Amino acid sequence: MRQSFELPLEPTSATAKYEGSRYFNRELSWLEFGARILELADDERLGALQRAKFFAIFGSGLDEFFQVRVAGLKDQLLSPFTIRSTDGLTPREQLGAIRSRLVQLLEAAEDSFEQRLVPRLAQVGVSIERVASLSDATRARLKRDFEAGLYPVLTPLSVDPAHPFPYISNLSLNLAVAVREPSHHEERFARIKVPSNFPRLYPVGNGAFVLIEDLIESFAGLLFPGMEIGETALFRVTRNTDLVLEEGEADDLLALVETELRRRRFGRAVRLEIAANSSSAIRALLVEELELHRDDVYTTSLPLDMRCLFEVHDLGLDSERGPRALGRTPPPFSYPEGESVDLFTALKGGDVLVHHPYDSFSSTVEHFVAAAARDPDVLAIKQTLYRTSGDSAIVDSLIDAAESGKQVVVIVEVKARFDELANIGWARKLEDAGVHVVYGVVGLKTHCKAIMVVRRESQGLVRYCHLGTGNYNAKTARSYEDYGLFTTDPEIGYDLGEVFNYLTGFSRPSHLTKLVLAPTDLRARIGALIARETARGAEGMISFKVNGLVDPEIIEALYTASGAGVMVRGLVRGICALRPGQPVLSENIVIRSIVGEFLEHSRVFVFGDPQDPESEVLVGSADLMQRNLDRRVELLFPLQEPELRRRVTQMLALEWEDDTNAWTLDAMGHWHRPASAKGISAQLILNSPLQAREAPRGS
Repeated sequence: MRQSFELPLEPTSATAKYEGSRYFNRELSWLEFGARILELADDERLGALQRAKFFAIFGSGLDEFFQVRVAGLKDQLLSPFTIRSTDGLTPREQLGAIRSRLVQLLEAAEDSFEQRLVPRLAQVGVSIERVASLSDATRARLKRDFEAGLYPVLTPLSVDPAHPFPYISNLSLNLAVAVREPSHHEERFARIKVPSNFPRLYPVGNGAFVLIEDLIESFAGLLFPGMEIGETALFRVTRNTDLVLEEGEADDLLALVETELRRRRFGRAVRLEIAANSSSAIRALLVEELELHRDDVYTTSLPLDMRCLFEVHDLGLDSERGPRALGRTPPPFSYPEGESVDLFTALKGGDVLVHHPYDSFSSTVEHFVAAAARDPDVLAIKQTLYRTSGDSAIVDSLIDAAESGKQVVVIVEVKARFDELANIGWARKLEDAGVHVVYGVVGLKTHCKAIMVVRRESQGLVRYCHLGTGNYNAKTARSYEDYGLFTTDPEIGYDLGEVFNYLTGFSRPSHLTKLVLAPTDLRARIGALIARETARGAEGMISFKVNGLVDPEIIEALYTASGAGVMVRGLVRGICALRPGQPVLSENIVIRSIVGEFLEHSRVFVFGDPQDPESEVLVGSADLMQRNLDRRVELLFPLQEPELRRRVTQMLALEWEDDTNAWTLDAMGHWHRPASAKGISAQLILNSPLQAREAPRGS
């Protein structure tokens, strides 16, 4: 049985505009991406722990959606001007449509979680119990555990004339408690913050757990001796966390970001999540104190902060967790035991393409940087860092390289959303080691993924380059699908050198031979290639794979191409504002989405017949969104070797055959899974040990 998460059929003023526009609404499109994730959480073909993980992913994504997108719409409400989305909706109409759709999704999620996932977890020996349902002996033991391990950490904060309503931090989990003295009838409000440095799952024994907030709620009376405890209610607040940076007025970008991060903690509340069993009195109090509207309140029987279900996924039971990436080590990074291979000599044999997570990140990209740090002939290493993991081997290698006397330059993007604090820490650690740290170009985020190693060799200096679609993050590289190209192509090396000079100095690349750079050239290049295929009419072909497609200019160009007879096929994992399959407008455009165990993250663009040597195959870091094309430093790089082009275009073809993790978008905004399925999963095929272990490379 699979739950339906499609758009509602009943018309409203907002949905009528939505359905009559040339574009789908960006925010509603994101919710439909969330619906696809929930459909996986409800898919009984998947393992129980795997399904729990998809609930956690949905909850985590929804947190970011409210912190940024909903918060932005609320800011627009304060504007003296009427601001409309590309599909013609006002901010108020969008907020209304978001709530209407989200209430439906949450109701379906509650039903899926309670009626299907919880029983399935119990079948495999995992249960999340309520403290009240446990035996007297078990409750007594939990009370002792609470007094010894949790009680000393908790701090009840009361609200009375001497104690104002406490500040509720963003995304914190809290318990509201009504207390009163036995001799008085007047109730007062108190708040207990659930500590975030404890696991959410507390083991009871025999595969049973209770949530830590349930433990606190059950024994909250111990925190108020001599008082009577009335009702309690778990709640959680989401705040506006978007940073507003006036970089042009800042002498120190690092200090500016730190200041804004402190302000973020006090951003305006935009959502209140509260347990379904809470009273209207407590909800009213929280709404008033947090200065919210009643439509900002979401009552739910789901666990507040569904990220706790990541802990369920990590419990073990490999048969229920879903597939893990094999992480193969392809040549030239692997070689027979006992045989020594000079990596740099091997890389000069031709371009090498790696495909994560099917190919290991640590034994390829991290190995490359570590080898460069050790090699006495390497003179310089230059790299961009947008997001990296907490135990980054790459950062350690860069520090080793700097300490050994090499010139090391790192462009750290301290404005990477939700990673600002971590990136500030990396920047200071690198600077302390003597690395030249640069914070990119004023007004732009540096989102491109690139490494350049300059090595002294007998014929002169040689540039070894790595260009990728994913972040230099070992943790996400085990679950994000991305490409990486290793090349010694001198023209690409020269271009990349110019890009690094652009990022570190005041230069602007006048002409790049092979790399395509945003915001200077990328929009125009994509537009020109679409126009080239449009001029070919019915013989034209355009296929692409991106995370998001919302840019109106690009969408209009694709509509024009479709009208000229060009076959356009797009794999769009997340947000898609293009309306496919409309007579005349877009009848030659097909849009699909692949959502599975691994996050489809690579960006690929193919203009022309893939079998034609004159076709263009570009890979890189940019989505087809205004921010990527106009407000970020992005790179696309060409695949020149026939074998590399063949591999990538075959991968795209395989994803079009996928009938397991695929949805197709129709003209009304509904996403449909295939009516009949042959059981083809591109991800399982690519992750198979039967796949060739050798990374395709040029001759």
